[in-house]
Amino acid sequence: MKPIRSLALLLSATMLAPAAEEGWKDLLDDSLSQWEVHMGVPHKTVVIPGGPVSTSENGTKGTPLGLNQDPLKVFTTIQEDGQTVLHVSGQIYAGLSTKEEFGDYHLSLEMKWGEKKWEPRLTDRRDSGVLIHATGPHGKFWNVWMASLECQIQEHDCGDFIGLSGPSAMIRVGPSPEPDKRLMYDPEAEAQRTSAYTNARTDADKPNGEWNTIEIYTVGDDAIFVVNGTVNMALSDAMIDGKPLTMGKIQLQSEAAEVFYRNLRIRPLKAFPEEFAEHLSE
Repeated sequence: MKPIRSLALLLSATMLAPAAEEGWKDLLDDSLSQWEVHMGVPHKTVVIPGGPVSTSENGTKGTPLGLNQDPLKVFTTIQEDGQTVLHVSGQIYAGLSTKEEFGDYHLSLEMKWGEKKWEPRLTDRRDSGVLIHATGPHGKFWNVWMASLECQIQEHDCGDFIGLSGPSAMIRVGPSPEPDKRLMYDPEAEAQRTSAYTNARTDADKPNGEWNTIEIYTVGDDAIFVVNGTVNMALSDAMIDGKPLTMGKIQLQSEAAEVFYRNLRIRPLKAFPEEFAEHLSE
């Protein structure tokens, strides 16, 4: 088995290329001009004045509100200490998607949890996610999100991996401790192809209410998830429908929990940083 197809070659560059050291592009502005909204299925407890009445028990089955529909302002911006901050209420399952597709990049953002939680996850961990290489139609997964590679944003689970509606990747994995029984990223283990929920190597989250830094690096069909400076996941040979998955839109999830994002920016990347060698070499 060849767990890492192209990453060893990419490491021939021992530092980020000069163009990648510069060239940050801010993705947030007051009007969210670089984004579009796809609103999923409201839970039956959600009341939309003058809107449709939902009978959905889980917020995944039923008729989604659709593209550029956000009657309850799930996604808004606020100003905080002179910065534009994205506020995601979480009230309806939804995705905020870049209008542009990206590949070969370093994405950096900060996030922190709010207080509000909504049905159907009132008793579950606060949840969101950053979906990368999102492709195909809106609503492919749960009538809301696109087919994509998810960097999980969840209490004590930031940096977990999920392949939504088809994409898979090679990941070095071992068993998670009981009673979880999921796969868990282990840089010393053998790699296998999976789209299943795969736990991050460690819980690198900060306490609720504090800002966490999430970074995602992608080159070709490979990706690295970094949480507060800790490499929590390494993917290689990402594929969908038998073809390499190398680019796509970026989606931010609304998933029944209030969350804030700021300093959301992206820059081109030609090679992975040298310090990732232990995660990427064969």
